[in-house]
Amino acid sequence: MQFGIFSIGDLTTDPVSGKTPTESERIRNLTEIALKAEEVGLDVFATGEHHNPPFVPSSPTTHLAYIAAQTERLQLSTATTLITTNDPVKIAEDYAFLQHLADGRVDLMLGRGNTSPVYPWFGKDIQQGIPLAIENYHLLRKLWREPVVNWQGKFRAGLEGFTATPVPLDGVPPFIWHGSIRSPQIAEQAAYYGDGFFHNNIFWNREHTAQLVNLYRHRFASYGHGQADQAIVGLGGQVFIGDTEQEAKDFFRPYFDNAPVYGHGPSLEDFTAQTPLTVGTVEQVIEKTLSFAEWAGDYQRQLFLIDHAGLPQEVVLEQIEILGKQVVPELRRRFEQRRPSHIPSDPPTHVSLLSEPSSPHFKVSPGKEI
Repeated sequence: MQFGIFSIGDLTTDPVSGKTPTESERIRNLTEIALKAEEVGLDVFATGEHHNPPFVPSSPTTHLAYIAAQTERLQLSTATTLITTNDPVKIAEDYAFLQHLADGRVDLMLGRGNTSPVYPWFGKDIQQGIPLAIENYHLLRKLWREPVVNWQGKFRAGLEGFTATPVPLDGVPPFIWHGSIRSPQIAEQAAYYGDGFFHNNIFWNREHTAQLVNLYRHRFASYGHGQADQAIVGLGGQVFIGDTEQEAKDFFRPYFDNAPVYGHGPSLEDFTAQTPLTVGTVEQVIEKTLSFAEWAGDYQRQLFLIDHAGLPQEVVLEQIEILGKQVVPELRRRFEQRRPSHIPSDPPTHVSLLSEPSSPHFKVSPGKEI
């Protein structure tokens, strides 16, 4: 099973010290977080994509390429790549290029984004978000699987005799996750293609998340990709770890109360009771994270949000150290202990796609669409 870190890259004032990092500091800190993740034995680092304050990650491929040059085994991903406002041609070429630079250690999560002003900034209509996601992904797949593309659609200029360059590394496109927190159409899209489905799982109660995950699993099976429990699922989560539950809550409370996303809303106690947020000891984080499989089924990727809400960088790095050295080893052991042998333990990677052509996620020859 893969474990890792995802960041939305918010630029938030520390409510305790009053310090606000510069954009340069925040970008350097995000790089340091990724390097720390590899150092402590985590598997994945995923960066968000945003084009508005207070966020800094506007160019994921640039950042991931920089991280790739400083790491050896870390899987690099996104959380998310905006399939609606980015041109599919640019996505196809940028991420194939990144694949080559990173020796295949790349996958990406596609999503619609949740910042409505971004759509008109890129000449798109938010009311067309779902149709945009569907059409753009269909084109992206063609660009990665056909040497010459002739295509006409609704939302961009047509293509005639077009070849995306470079082609994906070894002819194997990056594995795709479709990220959604509320859209059944996106779960359906992931199932149709036999791709992965990722729910960020940090704001919603488990019943809501389970409903989307189970829809995806059911439709994955109906399209003939395997049994429902074999579908490739990823979940997010947010944690803050202390020596005692009270110590963790006392430290984290001002950051929670002033967070740009959920601050000034429910109390910390109500939010931890109603959502996957865990603020407590190592043992509490382990037990709550293990409980995700009780309602989402056995899944393949768990990413944690650690650096949100203005937490000091030194604290974030300490949290990642605890996660990698104390939490994740026990989670690996116990998740695999409960996993039936017919259920994949890991999502597809470049190596597995290259070496296991009989799997549902297999290498596609140029010109062939699955």
